[in-house]
Amino acid sequence: MSDTIERIKCLIIGSGPAGYTAAIYAARADLKPIMYTGMEPGGQLTTTTEVDNFPGYPEGIDGPTMMVQLQQQAERFGTEVRIGMVTSVEFSKEVGGIHKVTVDNTKEIEAEAVIISTGATAKYLGLPSEQKLRGGGVSACAVCDGFFYKGQDVAIVGAGDTAAEEATYLSNICSSVTMLVRKDYMRASKAMQHRVNNTPNLKVLYNTEVDEVLGDQVVEGLRMVNNQTGEKSEISITGLFIAIGHKPNTDIFKGQIDMDDTGYIITEGKSTKTNIPGVFASGDVQDKEYRQAVTAAGTGCMAALDAERYLATVETSEEVSA
Repeated sequence: MSDTIERIKCLIIGSGPAGYTAAIYAARADLKPIMYTGMEPGGQLTTTTEVDNFPGYPEGIDGPTMMVQLQQQAERFGTEVRIGMVTSVEFSKEVGGIHKVTVDNTKEIEAEAVIISTGATAKYLGLPSEQKLRGGGVSACAVCDGFFYKGQDVAIVGAGDTAAEEATYLSNICSSVTMLVRKDYMRASKAMQHRVNNTPNLKVLYNTEVDEVLGDQVVEGLRMVNNQTGEKSEISITGLFIAIGHKPNTDIFKGQIDMDDTGYIITEGKSTKTNIPGVFASGDVQDKEYRQAVTAAGTGCMAALDAERYLATVETSEEVSA
């Protein structure tokens, strides 16, 4: 451990659209925010080649460039961006309490307010061919990337409500959609199953898994295997969408902050407030419904405003007590 403990006003954990937007607003409010980027500086967007649905970019922009620009904007107002991983936390349950954070298992920080923007990680199948073609036709977000496959043949892997919803979304813009379900039934709600089954250009293959994603630089096809018979077959596609869930990056906060059964941080009402005074959550770490860059940025703004109001209230209370 470090010999000296650094004391700061506002700490932001995570560096995606939520974290950087929070940093912009917090810096403009003179909260002197310090951000730790985490293991994946820039978040999930750094693995996206084209971002076409974020307001203000009429010609679109690639994900890494967008995140660099967000960082530059945050730094322009005084945010200090540091490369590092928060490895443990000790949150105070008292209003006006000091939250203790350890970075890279060595550096200790005390913060008056903390904004958690650690995001969620999409689950993938783990196939080498799938990983090789991420960004080259393999995507974990149909709403984000489906537009690029307009009029083309695609496939989607998954069996829950999200997979069913994304499959029907793709069916509206793609020529055909092949849905791969690992078991002999779908986990999606009956309403979503009816929607899938009533979509003419959407074909569901049960007991089917991906054997290999075909293609060198981009997705060209899919080799599938029936897990009951062992029979393999191939189809020609240009896009493969993985919809088997996300894992919120909240492990280090477990036991200290309220979460749902899957690990998403619970926030109060329409705010970003957690059950811990002075600790706020924004972006995909608390949003399992939308998971878009623009909604993450919106909650980042909210978190900074909530933090600013919280700190102002604490300071006012201290002045009255004095």
